[in-house]
Amino acid sequence: MSADGTWNTTINTPMGAQNGTLTLAIDGATLSGKMVGAAGEMELQDGAVDGETLTWKADITAPMAMTLEFTASVSGDDITGTVKLGAFGDATFTGTRA
Repeated sequence: MSADGTWNTTINTPMGAQNGTLTLAIDGATLSGKMVGAAGEMELQDGAVDGETLTWKADITAPMAMTLEFTASVSGDDITGTVKLGAFGDATFTGTRA
């Protein structure tokens, strides 16, 4: 799986679609990178690679402070997954390689 690179993403939140850019880098079982969107720039935390599954967290402060928890997989030039939105449940996200 080659997830390294930049992805144009859309998170389908209860407040509507949130577009952004996700940059990923894999080093063994460690995933690093950043997310850039309407809430600003966030470094990925606790990034991990387990087989075909990527996981990471990102802290946001707007519209309210919470930690987003992502689970994703890559297939070619597509990334798909889910994100836990704190008390607001789960949302889906999709993206394509930039």
